[in-house]
Amino acid sequence: MSSISQFRKNKLLYVFNVFFDVNSSGTIDKKDFEIAIERFCNLRGWSGDSEKVEKTRSCLLKVWDGLQSGADKDQDGQVTQDEWCAMWDEFSKNPNAPQEWQTHYMNFMFDLVDTSGDGSIDEAEFCEVCQNNGVPAAEAADAYKRFSKGGTIQVSHDEFAKYWVEFFASEDQAALGNFIFGKTSFN
Repeated sequence: MSSISQFRKNKLLYVFNVFFDVNSSGTIDKKDFEIAIERFCNLRGWSGDSEKVEKTRSCLLKVWDGLQSGADKDQDGQVTQDEWCAMWDEFSKNPNAPQEWQTHYMNFMFDLVDTSGDGSIDEAEFCEVCQNNGVPAAEAADAYKRFSKGGTIQVSHDEFAKYWVEFFASEDQAALGNFIFGKTSFN
């Protein structure tokens, strides 16, 4: 795993800790996904066994199954930080051929942030989701301004997909994709 710079490792571990290890156990397991499903559905005001709840559950459990099969090398039912970073290091070697779960997760994150469902992410939507995940409002707004080039780029699904690859594969600290999770620094 020596090919990952400290900068990139910090990015990867930020996503690991904030968006995956939701119970702060130090590993990712199925319990984290159950908590995340509830948290995301509550964020949207969905409850019970509505179609949206079931779609979210189905999507995130596919993400878990894929993550576990692709990263859990010792097959103990948990993904460690080292396994997580090694998996994304493999992704960076051929980012145009993601694992199916990685595409599901990217699509889920886009849909999560595109709260209006209009096919693009605006600053208000982005900042709301970031704040719900612990990013200060000012930092989230700054991050949005960076990757949208001051609001001149419409952040469509296709644009988000390009930024996604940059976030997970790039060692370039100036890459616009570094800001899609609301953080402006990973040092």
